Amino acid sequence: MLQKPQSQHAPKAEMNVVPYIDVMLVLLVIFMVTAPLLVQGVKLELPKVESEALPTDTKMQILTLSVKSDGSYYWNIGETVNTTQQTDTAVNIDEMTQKVKLVIAARGDTQVFIRADKSADYATVLAGIAALQKGGITNLGLITEEPQ
Repeated sequence: MLQKPQSQHAPKAEMNVVPYIDVMLVLLVIFMVTAPLLVQGVKLELPKVESEALPTDTKMQILTLSVKSDGSYYWNIGETVNTTQQTDTAVNIDEMTQKVKLVIAARGDTQVFIRADKSADYATVLAGIAALQKGGITNLGLITEEPQ
């Protein structure tokens, strides 16, 4: 049986994607041009303190140092991070540094974690960190809380 040859001008059931590619490329160019313009930020002058990231060891004694909003300090010594209990307090940086140095001298494998009240002065927190590092305390870490 012979089949009838199809004509060359018959309708095709294929989708023409060329206009969609053109639109996509135009949108890509628009986003590439406008994306750098959308960056916003606030200029801050941060205090400069030399520090380095330190690993933590679960077998170490842990001293959790807290900075209050008035600039005073309190801490707890234990096997885990504990921010609710209080072992000792200090009114200023010098007193805190001396007392914490005594704790570190008693047991050299102490890990110090620092946390601060959200209304505490940032420079006060960093001054405390710098004072501890200058005092020979090298195992420092920062504690943050998850937002609720």
